[in-house]
Amino acid sequence: MNAQDILFLDEPFRTLWAGQDPFHAAAALQGKVLRELEGRRTLRTEIAGRGYYVKLHRGVGWGEIFKNLVTARLPVLGAEHEWRAINRLTELGVDTMKAVAFGRRGSNPARLESFIITEELAPTVSLEDHCRDWPSQPPSLALKRALIASVADMAGRMHRGGVNHRDCYICHFLLHTAPPPTPQQLRLSLIDLHRAQVRDRTPRRWRDKDLAALHFSTLEIGLTAHDRLRFLRGYFGRPLREVLVEEADLLAYLGREGERLMGRYLRKFAPREGV
Repeated sequence: MNAQDILFLDEPFRTLWAGQDPFHAAAALQGKVLRELEGRRTLRTEIAGRGYYVKLHRGVGWGEIFKNLVTARLPVLGAEHEWRAINRLTELGVDTMKAVAFGRRGSNPARLESFIITEELAPTVSLEDHCRDWPSQPPSLALKRALIASVADMAGRMHRGGVNHRDCYICHFLLHTAPPPTPQQLRLSLIDLHRAQVRDRTPRRWRDKDLAALHFSTLEIGLTAHDRLRFLRGYFGRPLREVLVEEADLLAYLGREGERLMGRYLRKFAPREGV
């Protein structure tokens, strides 16, 4: 391997792939394909009765890189974004996936070859699914407050630690269901980090985009104004009076961006008359 190449193998892959090219071995894994894009493939596989998620990156090509740059989007060149984000979040005490294999090789950005394999988090349910019926079947006040506090703490730790998610919706927070969650004992894990960015400090712009995504994804689960204020107090870890004064621009932005994202969502997914 070249100096810039990276390889990490934990069990069972350290033993399973002994003496093999790990990039070829990863590409040969079979299972249910969850997503197939040009240059990227995601599948679920099982080994010895245990589930794993495999993400294979084959290089996006210069055309895709230029297309992203022209539209002011940051291209995802490989699995390293997820690998670095997992490691940083673990250091910060934010529950997330456990990576058991990661590899990257190549120096040409358009032809980077990489893979990452993470343990399946099960049994779990996404917060989006867990909260879907809250408007008609409200949870206990104690459980709702515990979940809000947990999401606020995780998001705050993430941003203060220099990580921004770029897809920070509640569907990417998994609630562990064994044992059944209670206000005193619940666990959330943050997933889908392939677009995440890791820096020494999270720029305010990217922090605010993550918070706007969270705000939008909770608009239809019956949260009250008090619930949202509770989140802000937990996220910032400061008295609410200070937050409301010092973060007035953020609060205005969340309102505008929530409306914009909801409008875009309705245009894209709302049923059309006569269809």
